[in-house]
Amino acid sequence: MSSQATSSGCAAPVQGGALPASVNLETETVVSGQVVNGSGATVNGAYVRLLDGHGEFTAEVVTGDGGAFRFFAAPGSWTLRALSPQGDGARDVSVERGLNEVTVTVAG
Repeated sequence: MSSQATSSGCAAPVQGGALPASVNLETETVVSGQVVNGSGATVNGAYVRLLDGHGEFTAEVVTGDGGAFRFFAAPGSWTLRALSPQGDGARDVSVERGLNEVTVTVAG
């Protein structure tokens, strides 16, 4: 996980910013993206959970500016679940080594 600042009242790190230069996309798997609402507007402050192929909780972050989130994960099948005051949403993804960009849409 990132060493970025945490949101107030929650241990989940707030996301945003560029991918650190130390990340080697030849050997690491990054799941990065944004949360949007049904109109396509970004959702800041949403909780995004990373669930493994069995639906087990693995990690959680809070979206930063532009609805941004990022996880470092293993290649394979994952579910991203976003929870926000604007609604909830989920997306199943299959990721490979490198940068995997994903959009999760929430609806009320």
